Amino acid sequence: MIELGRRAAIGGMLASAAMPARAADWPSRQITWVVPFPAGGSTDVFARPIAGDVSAALGQTVVVDNRSGAGGTVGAAQVARAPADGYTMLVGYTGLTYAPMVYPQPGFDLMRDFVPISAFARTASVLVVNPERLDVSSLQQFIEAARRAPGSIDMASPGLATVQHFAIVLLQNKTGIELHHVAYRGGPPAMQDLLSGQVAALFHSVGAVAPYVNSGKLRALAVAGRRREALLPNVPTMEEAGVKDFRAATWFGLFAPAQTPAAILDRTHVEVQAALDTDEVKRLWAEQGAKVEPESRADFTKFVGQEVQRWTAIAKAAGVKME
Repeated sequence: MIELGRRAAIGGMLASAAMPARAADWPSRQITWVVPFPAGGSTDVFARPIAGDVSAALGQTVVVDNRSGAGGTVGAAQVARAPADGYTMLVGYTGLTYAPMVYPQPGFDLMRDFVPISAFARTASVLVVNPERLDVSSLQQFIEAARRAPGSIDMASPGLATVQHFAIVLLQNKTGIELHHVAYRGGPPAMQDLLSGQVAALFHSVGAVAPYVNSGKLRALAVAGRRREALLPNVPTMEEAGVKDFRAATWFGLFAPAQTPAAILDRTHVEVQAALDTDEVKRLWAEQGAKVEPESRADFTKFVGQEVQRWTAIAKAAGVKME
Protein backbone atom coordinates (compact mmCIF):
# COMPACT_ATOMS: atom_id res chain seq x y z
CA MET A 1 0.00 0.00 0.00
CA ILE A 2 2.77 2.40 0.92
CA GLU A 3 4.60 1.36 -2.26
CA LEU A 4 1.65 2.41 -4.41
CA GLY A 5 1.26 5.66 -2.52
CA ARG A 6 4.96 6.35 -2.75
CA ARG A 7 5.12 5.81 -6.49
CA ALA A 8 2.02 7.91 -7.05
CA ALA A 9 3.50 10.77 -5.08
CA ILE A 10 6.77 10.56 -6.98
CA GLY A 11 4.98 10.46 -10.32
CA GLY A 12 3.03 13.56 -9.44
CA MET A 13 6.15 15.43 -8.48
CA LEU A 14 8.04 14.49 -11.62
CA ALA A 15 5.12 15.55 -13.79
CA SER A 16 5.06 19.09 -12.44
CA ALA A 17 5.70 21.52 -15.26
CA ALA A 18 6.87 24.17 -12.81
CA MET A 19 9.69 22.00 -11.49
CA PRO A 20 13.15 23.61 -11.81
CA ALA A 21 15.43 21.89 -14.31
CA ARG A 22 17.95 20.81 -11.68
CA ALA A 23 15.17 19.25 -9.59
CA ALA A 24 13.67 17.47 -12.61
CA ASP A 25 17.05 15.84 -13.31
CA TRP A 26 17.71 14.91 -9.69
CA PRO A 27 19.39 12.67 -8.82
CA SER A 28 21.89 12.26 -11.61
CA ARG A 29 24.92 11.49 -9.44
CA GLN A 30 26.04 10.42 -5.99
CA ILE A 31 24.34 11.97 -2.94
CA THR A 32 26.18 12.62 0.32
CA TRP A 33 24.57 12.44 3.74
CA VAL A 34 26.85 14.07 6.30
CA VAL A 35 26.76 12.46 9.73
CA PRO A 36 28.42 14.94 12.10
CA PHE A 37 29.78 12.20 14.38
CA PRO A 38 32.23 9.28 14.05
CA ALA A 39 31.24 6.01 12.43
CA GLY A 40 29.55 3.59 14.81
CA GLY A 41 27.80 6.22 16.93
CA SER A 42 24.04 6.42 17.30
CA THR A 43 23.58 8.99 14.52
CA ASP A 44 25.61 6.82 12.15
CA VAL A 45 23.82 3.62 13.16
CA PHE A 46 20.41 5.08 12.33
CA ALA A 47 21.55 6.77 9.11
CA ARG A 48 23.16 3.85 7.29
CA PRO A 49 20.19 1.46 6.93
CA ILE A 50 18.01 4.31 5.64
CA ALA A 51 20.75 5.46 3.26
CA GLY A 52 20.98 1.97 1.79
CA ASP A 53 17.25 1.76 1.08
CA VAL A 54 17.09 5.29 -0.32
CA SER A 55 20.06 4.53 -2.59
CA ALA A 56 18.21 1.58 -4.08
CA ALA A 57 15.02 3.57 -4.57
CA LEU A 58 16.71 6.57 -6.21
CA GLY A 59 19.08 4.58 -8.38
CA GLN A 60 22.03 6.63 -7.13
CA THR A 61 24.45 5.90 -4.31
CA VAL A 62 23.83 7.69 -1.03
CA VAL A 63 27.19 7.93 0.72
CA VAL A 64 27.34 8.45 4.49
CA ASP A 65 30.20 10.85 5.22
CA ASN A 66 31.30 11.13 8.85
CA ARG A 67 32.54 14.64 9.68
CA SER A 68 32.76 14.88 13.45
CA GLY A 69 33.73 17.64 15.84
CA ALA A 70 32.38 20.14 18.37
CA GLY A 71 29.18 18.30 19.24
CA GLY A 72 28.13 17.88 15.61
CA THR A 73 28.49 21.55 14.73
CA VAL A 74 31.48 21.07 12.39
CA GLY A 75 29.61 18.77 10.02
CA ALA A 76 26.41 20.78 10.27
CA ALA A 77 28.18 24.03 9.39
CA GLN A 78 29.74 22.40 6.33
CA VAL A 79 26.35 21.28 5.04
CA ALA A 80 24.86 24.72 5.75
CA ARG A 81 27.40 26.14 3.29
CA ALA A 82 26.82 23.44 0.64
CA PRO A 83 24.87 24.11 -2.58
CA ALA A 84 21.11 23.68 -2.15
CA ASP A 85 20.90 21.13 -4.96
CA GLY A 86 19.97 17.95 -3.10
CA TYR A 87 23.40 16.34 -3.33
CA THR A 88 24.57 17.19 0.18
CA MET A 89 22.30 16.67 3.18
CA LEU A 90 22.71 16.52 6.94
CA VAL A 91 21.73 13.78 9.37
CA GLY A 92 20.86 15.98 12.33
CA TYR A 93 20.00 15.19 15.93
CA THR A 94 18.59 16.83 19.05
CA GLY A 95 21.81 18.56 20.06
CA LEU A 96 21.81 20.82 17.01
CA THR A 97 18.64 22.53 18.30
CA TYR A 98 20.52 24.21 21.14
CA ALA A 99 23.99 24.51 19.57
CA PRO A 100 23.86 28.35 19.26
CA MET A 101 23.24 28.56 23.00
CA VAL A 102 26.23 26.35 23.83
CA TYR A 103 28.85 27.05 21.16
CA PRO A 104 30.02 30.65 20.59
CA GLN A 105 30.22 30.29 16.80
CA PRO A 106 28.41 27.14 15.65
CA GLY A 107 28.39 28.31 12.03
CA PHE A 108 24.68 27.68 11.43
CA ASP A 109 21.16 28.19 12.68
CA LEU A 110 19.07 25.04 12.36
CA MET A 111 15.80 26.74 11.39
CA ARG A 112 17.38 29.44 9.22
CA ASP A 113 20.00 27.47 7.30
CA PHE A 114 18.25 24.12 6.94
CA VAL A 115 14.90 22.67 5.98
CA PRO A 116 13.76 19.52 7.82
CA ILE A 117 12.90 16.54 5.61
CA SER A 118 12.10 13.51 7.74
CA ALA A 119 12.73 11.99 11.15
CA PHE A 120 14.72 8.75 11.26
CA ALA A 121 14.29 7.63 14.86
CA ARG A 122 13.57 8.79 18.39
CA THR A 123 15.04 7.15 21.49
CA ALA A 124 13.89 8.05 25.00
CA SER A 125 16.32 8.39 27.88
CA VAL A 126 15.86 6.26 30.99
CA LEU A 127 16.97 7.16 34.51
CA VAL A 128 18.88 4.18 35.88
CA VAL A 129 20.81 3.58 39.10
CA ASN A 130 23.32 1.05 40.30
CA PRO A 131 21.32 -0.60 43.13
CA GLU A 132 24.48 -1.50 45.03
CA ARG A 133 25.57 2.13 45.04
CA LEU A 134 22.13 3.71 45.54
CA ASP A 135 19.39 1.46 46.92
CA VAL A 136 16.26 3.18 45.68
CA SER A 137 13.35 1.55 43.86
CA SER A 138 11.40 4.52 42.53
CA LEU A 139 11.86 8.03 41.22
CA GLN A 140 10.31 9.47 44.38
CA GLN A 141 12.80 7.56 46.55
CA PHE A 142 15.61 8.90 44.35
CA ILE A 143 14.35 12.47 44.81
CA GLU A 144 14.00 11.98 48.57
CA ALA A 145 17.56 10.64 48.81
CA ALA A 146 18.84 13.67 46.89
CA ARG A 147 16.92 16.04 49.18
CA ARG A 148 18.33 14.43 52.31
CA ALA A 149 21.91 14.94 51.11
CA PRO A 150 22.16 17.65 48.41
CA GLY A 151 24.96 17.02 45.93
CA SER A 152 25.74 13.56 47.28
CA ILE A 153 24.41 11.55 44.33
CA ASP A 154 27.02 11.23 41.59
CA MET A 155 25.14 11.35 38.32
CA ALA A 156 26.99 10.61 35.09
CA SER A 157 26.40 11.85 31.58
CA PRO A 158 28.09 11.08 28.24
CA GLY A 159 29.46 14.62 28.26
CA LEU A 160 28.80 18.31 28.74
CA ALA A 161 25.93 19.73 26.70
CA THR A 162 24.54 16.34 25.77
CA VAL A 163 20.84 15.55 25.96
CA GLN A 164 21.57 13.37 28.99
CA HIS A 165 23.41 16.21 30.73
CA PHE A 166 20.51 18.56 30.14
CA ALA A 167 18.11 15.88 31.38
CA ILE A 168 19.93 16.14 34.71
CA VAL A 169 19.51 19.92 34.62
CA LEU A 170 15.81 19.52 33.83
CA LEU A 171 15.33 17.04 36.68
CA GLN A 172 17.00 19.41 39.14
CA ASN A 173 14.92 22.36 37.93
CA LYS A 174 11.63 20.48 38.18
CA THR A 175 12.24 18.91 41.58
CA GLY A 176 14.54 21.36 43.36
CA ILE A 177 17.13 18.69 44.10
CA GLU A 178 20.90 19.05 43.72
CA LEU A 179 22.87 16.32 41.95
CA HIS A 180 26.62 15.99 41.39
CA HIS A 181 27.12 15.89 37.62
CA VAL A 182 30.06 13.81 36.38
CA ALA A 183 30.70 14.35 32.66
CA TYR A 184 32.38 11.61 30.64
CA ARG A 185 33.66 11.46 27.09
CA GLY A 186 30.92 9.33 25.64
CA GLY A 187 28.27 6.89 26.77
CA PRO A 188 30.40 3.70 27.05
CA PRO A 189 32.77 5.00 29.77
CA ALA A 190 29.85 6.51 31.68
CA MET A 191 28.02 3.20 31.53
CA GLN A 192 31.15 1.31 32.58
CA ASP A 193 31.59 3.43 35.69
CA LEU A 194 27.90 3.13 36.52
CA LEU A 195 28.10 -0.66 36.32
CA SER A 196 31.22 -0.69 38.51
CA GLY A 197 29.65 1.64 41.07
CA GLN A 198 31.97 4.59 40.49
CA VAL A 199 28.86 6.70 39.92
CA ALA A 200 25.32 6.13 41.18
CA ALA A 201 22.99 7.14 38.35
CA LEU A 202 22.74 7.94 34.67
CA PHE A 203 20.27 9.00 32.00
CA HIS A 204 20.86 6.83 28.93
CA SER A 205 18.96 5.46 25.94
CA VAL A 206 16.51 2.65 26.51
CA GLY A 207 18.36 0.36 24.10
CA ALA A 208 21.65 0.82 25.94
CA VAL A 209 20.32 0.19 29.44
CA ALA A 210 17.64 -2.46 28.85
CA PRO A 211 19.98 -5.50 28.91
CA TYR A 212 21.49 -4.40 32.24
CA VAL A 213 18.10 -3.61 33.74
CA ASN A 214 16.69 -6.96 32.70
CA SER A 215 19.74 -8.77 34.15
CA GLY A 216 19.39 -6.91 37.46
CA LYS A 217 22.71 -5.07 37.23
CA LEU A 218 20.92 -1.73 36.95
CA ARG A 219 17.55 -0.51 38.18
CA ALA A 220 15.38 1.66 35.94
CA LEU A 221 13.35 4.32 37.75
CA ALA A 222 11.58 6.20 34.97
CA VAL A 223 11.41 6.71 31.20
CA ALA A 224 11.80 10.30 30.01
CA GLY A 225 9.22 9.98 27.27
CA ARG A 226 5.49 10.28 26.62
CA ARG A 227 4.89 6.54 26.77
CA ARG A 228 6.36 3.44 28.33
CA GLU A 229 8.96 1.56 26.30
CA ALA A 230 8.50 -1.91 24.83
CA LEU A 231 11.96 -3.00 26.03
CA LEU A 232 11.10 -1.92 29.61
CA PRO A 233 7.30 -2.24 29.84
CA ASN A 234 7.18 -2.18 33.63
CA VAL A 235 9.12 1.06 33.99
CA PRO A 236 6.86 4.12 34.42
CA THR A 237 7.24 7.37 32.55
CA MET A 238 8.51 10.39 34.45
CA GLU A 239 4.99 11.77 34.54
CA GLU A 240 3.58 8.51 35.89
CA ALA A 241 6.34 8.60 38.52
CA GLY A 242 5.37 12.12 39.62
CA VAL A 243 7.41 14.59 37.54
CA LYS A 244 5.23 16.25 34.92
CA ASP A 245 6.17 17.49 31.46
CA PHE A 246 9.55 15.76 31.48
CA ARG A 247 10.85 14.58 28.11
CA ALA A 248 14.45 13.85 27.20
CA ALA A 249 14.59 12.01 23.91
CA THR A 250 17.35 11.94 21.35
CA TRP A 251 16.01 12.11 17.84
CA PHE A 252 17.69 11.82 14.46
CA GLY A 253 16.50 13.11 11.11
CA LEU A 254 17.44 14.35 7.66
CA PHE A 255 17.90 18.02 6.75
CA ALA A 256 18.83 19.83 3.54
CA PRO A 257 20.36 23.28 3.03
CA ALA A 258 17.77 26.05 2.91
CA GLN A 259 16.41 26.82 -0.57
CA THR A 260 16.68 23.19 -1.74
CA PRO A 261 13.87 22.71 -4.30
CA ALA A 262 10.64 21.36 -2.79
CA ALA A 263 10.46 18.57 -5.36
CA ILE A 264 13.79 17.17 -4.12
CA LEU A 265 12.69 17.45 -0.51
CA ASP A 266 9.38 15.72 -1.24
CA ARG A 267 11.02 12.89 -3.17
CA THR A 268 13.56 12.31 -0.42
CA HIS A 269 10.87 12.38 2.25
CA VAL A 270 8.81 9.78 0.40
CA GLU A 271 11.77 7.43 0.07
CA VAL A 272 12.82 7.84 3.72
CA GLN A 273 9.27 7.09 4.88
CA ALA A 274 9.22 3.98 2.68
CA ALA A 275 12.53 2.81 4.15
CA LEU A 276 11.19 3.25 7.68
CA ASP A 277 8.27 1.00 6.78
CA THR A 278 10.43 -1.99 5.82
CA ASP A 279 10.51 -5.04 8.09
CA GLU A 280 14.29 -4.94 8.39
CA VAL A 281 14.43 -1.34 9.58
CA LYS A 282 11.55 -1.96 11.98
CA ARG A 283 13.47 -4.92 13.43
CA LEU A 284 16.70 -2.95 13.79
CA TRP A 285 14.90 -0.02 15.41
CA ALA A 286 13.07 -2.33 17.87
CA GLU A 287 16.40 -3.80 18.96
CA GLN A 288 17.65 -0.28 19.70
CA GLY A 289 14.50 0.76 21.53
CA ALA A 290 13.92 3.35 18.79
CA LYS A 291 10.72 4.35 17.08
CA VAL A 292 9.32 6.87 14.66
CA GLU A 293 5.78 7.39 13.51
CA PRO A 294 4.81 8.29 9.91
CA GLU A 295 4.66 12.04 9.52
CA SER A 296 4.68 14.70 6.82
CA ARG A 297 7.50 17.15 6.16
CA ALA A 298 5.32 19.84 7.71
CA ASP A 299 4.86 17.74 10.85
CA PHE A 300 8.60 17.20 11.21
CA THR A 301 9.30 20.89 10.61
CA LYS A 302 6.83 21.85 13.34
CA PHE A 303 8.37 19.31 15.70
CA VAL A 304 11.90 20.62 15.10
CA GLY A 305 10.76 24.20 15.71
CA GLN A 306 9.22 23.19 19.03
CA GLU A 307 12.37 21.31 20.00
CA VAL A 308 14.53 24.34 19.23
CA GLN A 309 12.45 26.45 21.64
CA ARG A 310 12.34 23.80 24.38
CA TRP A 311 15.99 22.74 24.35
CA THR A 312 17.30 26.28 23.95
CA ALA A 313 15.51 27.20 27.19
CA ILE A 314 16.97 24.16 28.97
CA ALA A 315 20.47 24.90 27.67
CA LYS A 316 20.15 28.51 28.78
CA ALA A 317 19.19 27.38 32.27
CA ALA A 318 22.21 25.07 32.37
CA GLY A 319 24.55 27.95 31.51
CA VAL A 320 27.03 25.64 29.75
CA LYS A 321 29.42 27.23 27.26
CA MET A 322 31.73 25.09 25.13
CA GLU A 323 34.99 26.51 23.83
